Amino acid sequence: VQLLESGGGLVQTGGSLRLSCRASGRTFRGLYVAWFRQAPGKEREFVAYIDWGGRPQYYADSVKGRFTVSGDNAKNTVFLQMNSLEPEDTAVYYCAVRETRLVLSAIRNAEYYENWGQGTQVTVSS
Repeated sequence: VQLLESGGGLVQTGGSLRLSCRASGRTFRGLYVAWFRQAPGKEREFVAYIDWGGRPQYYADSVKGRFTVSGDNAKNTVFLQMNSLEPEDTAVYYCAVRETRLVLSAIRNAEYYENWGQGTQVTVSS
């Protein structure tokens, strides 16, 4: 499966963006999807996770209540709605998938995901 992220850009503090991750080569059905981000000089970090059935969803504490992950079967796309953005959210955002369910303790570990998109840059100005 090939993944293509889009929707990044420059936004002011408090603004919103919606990132998209579109799959080609197969549908998202049956896949487990996560969003990660990587800021300059920092390690890649977990942002959000969704089971393709739509439940459950998990979020990093730093984005809980501000970000929402969702999927659209008809568009074969997973979204990350980001509200109340802060400069600390500035990073390249990646979507990633794997074909088998992870135990809860593993979903935040990037090494368990099999396919990655190329990333989309999000910059939040103060």
